[in-house]
Amino acid sequence: MFSNDLGARPSPFIKEIAPPSLARCLTALADLPHVAFLDSAAPSGKLGRYSYLAADPFGILTSRDGKAFWNGDILPDAPLIALQKALDTHQLTSVEADIPPFQGGAIGYFAYEAGRLLEHLPTTSRDQDRLPDLHLPFYDVILAVDHFADGPDAAPRDRAWILSSGYPERGEARAARARLRLKWFRDLLQNPSNPSNSNDTPPAITGWRSNFTRQAFEAAIEKTRTHIRDGDIFQANITQCFSACLPAGDAASPLAYYLQLRRQNAAPFAAYLDCGDHVIASSSPERFVTLDAKGCVETRPIKGTAPRDLTDPARDAHHAATLQASDKDRAENIMITDLMRNDLSRVCKAGSIEVPDLCTLESYARVHHLVSSVTGEMKEGLGAVSLLGATFPGGSITGAPKIRAMEIITELEDLPRGVYCGAIGYLGFNGAMDTNIAIRTVTFRDDKVQFHTGGGITILSDPSAEYEECLHKAAALFRGLGTSVEAERDTIEARNKPAGRDGS
Repeated sequence: MFSNDLGARPSPFIKEIAPPSLARCLTALADLPHVAFLDSAAPSGKLGRYSYLAADPFGILTSRDGKAFWNGDILPDAPLIALQKALDTHQLTSVEADIPPFQGGAIGYFAYEAGRLLEHLPTTSRDQDRLPDLHLPFYDVILAVDHFADGPDAAPRDRAWILSSGYPERGEARAARARLRLKWFRDLLQNPSNPSNSNDTPPAITGWRSNFTRQAFEAAIEKTRTHIRDGDIFQANITQCFSACLPAGDAASPLAYYLQLRRQNAAPFAAYLDCGDHVIASSSPERFVTLDAKGCVETRPIKGTAPRDLTDPARDAHHAATLQASDKDRAENIMITDLMRNDLSRVCKAGSIEVPDLCTLESYARVHHLVSSVTGEMKEGLGAVSLLGATFPGGSITGAPKIRAMEIITELEDLPRGVYCGAIGYLGFNGAMDTNIAIRTVTFRDDKVQFHTGGGITILSDPSAEYEECLHKAAALFRGLGTSVEAERDTIEARNKPAGRDGS
């Protein structure tokens, strides 16, 4: 299905446009199929520098039960081999000269369960509910925005371009399609047919439930500590899933909730993906792995979290200092940093791996985090798919050793995580890639809404404190969905129910 007769790599057609309002552009595209928005809602010259918006893909690669599909038709190859062939078939030569690194390609997600494509891992008792392991639409035309056009250390200033590859056509037909699609996309963004109000407030989502009672979640933390004492693992990331019903009415659209979340909890690796029968809204602060077209790699594991207090600067600073001094959180971060160094060593050149930042404090809208960075240089002949194969899922949301931690996670949580703890991002036709760790991520499916939060468990973990940290992390999402932790605490903890999973 995918051609190996590539010929010369073409370059995309490019048109610079006046920097638009990305929220208004997103609403302008809302009626198109498979809208995808990689959103540096909290831009940073070194992290969230670029944003990308696309819609109407020419092909969609998905995977389920170890099988790959292109536009719904089954493929003969295993999913990651099929992905590599699809990228090889649609190669582009990078346009340098200040153009953002993603210039056309796939935007989508790798669900947490995509780890089963790489390792033999157990299944859950509720696997019938899970999402596709991969969902990767291929886009021929995109909007790319550089939020730091004068360089990463300069003041923010936007520049915007439309890039159009003309795929899947070839030769002169490709060039003609590229020009036509570029004009179509530019006209759509500049003269939207549905200029809806991107500041509308959707109705609150209430009545949240967890798959764990508080007692059962704390028991799971104790079981994890027992595994650590027994020498099975050093740490594992244990999570709970919150779910509720979506209110009725047109105002309760996933897009409206994403835009509200974006206003209240801006993040450098945010994303909105309309996947047809489900929608993903993410406000992740964490990069998974990035790869530039020259083969340079970076991963940025987050381990260690403390709440912010924006009403009291002294108390906020105290929270930050306590986090930085925490032996438990630093040990957790260093263990995962070492795991990621080991993962990168499988695909990076010997001697190229470095740790520029170790346990650095980063502060976001609602929480402080400890963050490290690991960099490397890819071996010749290896690219984005090989890098994902060596590192997925991220160590910061599994544990160490990774495989045994994932087995324990399945035993204790016993439900699919879906996109949560997987990765969202792009794989470019020019070889570039950037992905987040899909935390702070909400899934809208049918009339249900759900998200997970959790934390890394070590021998020093206190079950009650870990439960409260879960709720600290959930607070921003509850607020973005119109409610609060305290308003939902009774139903979340389900004190009037017996301990254990409630089956919701």
